[in-house]
Amino acid sequence: MIKVNDNFCKLPASYLFSEVAKRIEAFRRQNPGTEIIRMGIGDVTSPICAAAVRAMKQAADDQSRKETFHGYGPEQGYEFLRAKIAEYDYKARGIDIAVDEIFISDGAKSDTGNIGDILSHGCKIAVTDPVYPVYVDTNVMAGRAGSYDGNRWSNIEYLPCTAENGFIPPMPVDNPDVIYLCYPNNPTGTTLSRDILAQWVDYARSHNALILFDSAYEAYIRHEDIPHSIYEIPGAKEVAIEFRSYSKTAGFTGLRCGYTVVPKQLHGVDANGHSVSLNALWNRRQCTKFNGASYIIQRAAEALYTDEGRREVKETIDYYMRNAAVLRAGVRAAGLDVYGGEDAPYIWIKTPDGVSSWEFFDILLKECNVAGTPGSGFGPAGEGYFRLTAFGRYEDTMKAVERLKRFNVK
Repeated sequence: MIKVNDNFCKLPASYLFSEVAKRIEAFRRQNPGTEIIRMGIGDVTSPICAAAVRAMKQAADDQSRKETFHGYGPEQGYEFLRAKIAEYDYKARGIDIAVDEIFISDGAKSDTGNIGDILSHGCKIAVTDPVYPVYVDTNVMAGRAGSYDGNRWSNIEYLPCTAENGFIPPMPVDNPDVIYLCYPNNPTGTTLSRDILAQWVDYARSHNALILFDSAYEAYIRHEDIPHSIYEIPGAKEVAIEFRSYSKTAGFTGLRCGYTVVPKQLHGVDANGHSVSLNALWNRRQCTKFNGASYIIQRAAEALYTDEGRREVKETIDYYMRNAAVLRAGVRAAGLDVYGGEDAPYIWIKTPDGVSSWEFFDILLKECNVAGTPGSGFGPAGEGYFRLTAFGRYEDTMKAVERLKRFNVK
């Protein structure tokens, strides 16, 4: 018999969102004809903007002509897109990021999972809690997580973020090597101020730690004092890798495109104590394991930086944020405490006293025919909370709010 990677066997049997889908399907079979409003998985519903669609059509035509045909592209991504990222996402905010520090990929989920390839299996990990499950599960797969007690992993330090501490993660106490931060946060929809983020950069610099900063939702930020990039903080390029995605920004969940920034100032050490460039390691990893995002999709992403593309993307984000405002108001009217939804497309709800996250899932599904995501699926500190997303259609969002008004969950 073939031996398997035992770390995979340690993982709980079902991925969070697979379990949510399974329960919804079971309810649908038992209640045929019932309209279920799905606000759990953070998938988008608005179509791709016209500028990107036109770019894809033109790029597809390019592939039909010998003069403009593209086969394998650069593993790091085409320079036409990397240059736009450097100019519009960073230089426009006063941040100097070089083209060869940007790596185009098929999405932030892949990159946040794959980045562990260049890190030692002995690295100690810290995550904010609740947390996007990919950060934890991929470290389990790599053998860094230790043992699971049904609630948490023994070798991962959980930094609880709850209403009691304003959803601001406490500084680690176990001196981790790698710290995952996602802001605006998934799942809580909360943010970190510039001063708080600066404290994290200072911590990483003084403790020789690496921050893996997921800013996939930065385009949703509305308040001026919230950083869009960790590189707005002085010294961050020495301690942080940043991940971004076009999935929620421009509706590319089905197209797959994102990017990772690995500054050349960022170094680790090998087993002999020699300094090693993380930029060079990530480049080597990508060249070996990745053939690059498709030419057609990268042309679509490039079009997002045109005047038309930027305007259309803003309109779509404004649409989702209107949904978020409606949800916040509706949940509050139902008598529940609610967080997030101001600088992020996620609504984080405190369940009524004594009602668990999964019990609340069942209540909403059965009584309101609204499906969300139990907070406990995001980590121990997520118990007693529940996530709704603002990515649905406005009409469905209004309908969900009306259902919540008719049913007081208290």
